Amino acid sequence: MTIWSRLKTWISADGNAALITILSVEGSAPREAGTRMIMRSDGRFSGTIGGGALEWQVLAEAQTLLARHPSGAGKRARYALGPALGQCCGGRVDLGIEVFSNADLHWIDALAVTETRGAFSTEALPDARGVMIRHAANPPTHGTIEQFGTAQRQLFLFGGGHVGRALVMALAPLPFEIRWIDGRPDIFPEAIPPNVQTETAGEPALVFETAPPDAFILAMTHSHALDLAIMNSALKRSFPYIGVIGSSTKRARFVSRLLEAGHDSTACERMICPIGLQAIRSKHPAVIAAGVAADLLIRHEALSARTSADISEELIHVRA
Repeated sequence: MTIWSRLKTWISADGNAALITILSVEGSAPREAGTRMIMRSDGRFSGTIGGGALEWQVLAEAQTLLARHPSGAGKRARYALGPALGQCCGGRVDLGIEVFSNADLHWIDALAVTETRGAFSTEALPDARGVMIRHAANPPTHGTIEQFGTAQRQLFLFGGGHVGRALVMALAPLPFEIRWIDGRPDIFPEAIPPNVQTETAGEPALVFETAPPDAFILAMTHSHALDLAIMNSALKRSFPYIGVIGSSTKRARFVSRLLEAGHDSTACERMICPIGLQAIRSKHPAVIAAGVAADLLIRHEALSARTSADISEELIHVRA
């Protein structure tokens, strides 16, 4: 969800809009700290803080705040996710509700522009209304520090066949920026998801020259020889995920060839083959794609969690 561009649109149309944020979580809760949703004065909203009675109560409070303080206001409250709300999570959440108005459009417009470039950090200071006025800052140095947007993992996907097409669709709503590569002309469909960039390329080594070190590499081409060439080039780099579609037999043959090409056994162990969740046995392209997408997401989240551990505790991770 593009928070700031949508807030800009709604405020321009209605005069105000509300931003709801989970500020902190203790124990079990439906969503994590940093989750956000936004609301219009007529009750329409976008996003979710977990649904259920908590969400409906907070939406009602946000609508009341919009009606009583159309020029802007801020409110913070703690909720126990227990019998009083008809929920059994058992945790507690601190929530913030902020009403923005036309007076805020100048800085919201700036963030809407920044938002189009991907994830970013902000510094925020409260004004007299209790609203946090935010400014993009990299790196942030003072005030309340927040991060907006979801970091995208670059995936270099080789192969435009049936499984490749199914995987692109499965990954469309997930945090991946896909470079979809196939040298065959007219292989790509006319309509592709917005997180996909298609390209024709012949030499994998040249493709990897522009790949970031944390990219995922996945080969599922029409040619075993091309798959092997991609693995040969990818294993020369320290990418966290290098996979190739195929069976255990294909893996054994590739390992033999890669050892002959000069790779050691440690490097060969980094090659994932077969790919996806092995508990899923179906060979249908859409099912294979679902298993691969789930596995890639698990690996992406694990790596992102390690990176997040190095960020200051006051940084809020926003999942929009």
